[in-house]
Amino acid sequence: MSVKDNISKKLSEAFAPESLDVADESYLHEGHAGHRPGGETHFRIHIVSQAFEGKSRVERHRMINTLLAAELDGPIHALAIRAMAPGEQQR
Repeated sequence: MSVKDNISKKLSEAFAPESLDVADESYLHEGHAGHRPGGETHFRIHIVSQAFEGKSRVERHRMINTLLAAELDGPIHALAIRAMAPGEQQR
């Protein structure tokens, strides 16, 4: 299973998101620190889930970072997160 697929699976199972987009942006970082041939080092996540209702931005990021701890200790060099509760995207 690819790193991207693994991230998507873990986020889906843990947060039952209304929407989820996991983008591998490794190609944007070729020649920079942390990039490896084959990519799967730099990711951007956009997730909307009821699990984030009433949580601060820091709390939401901690929830995701805790869930993806193994990936962050291994293949992932950089992770950008946009985590929202339902209805927040209209604001």
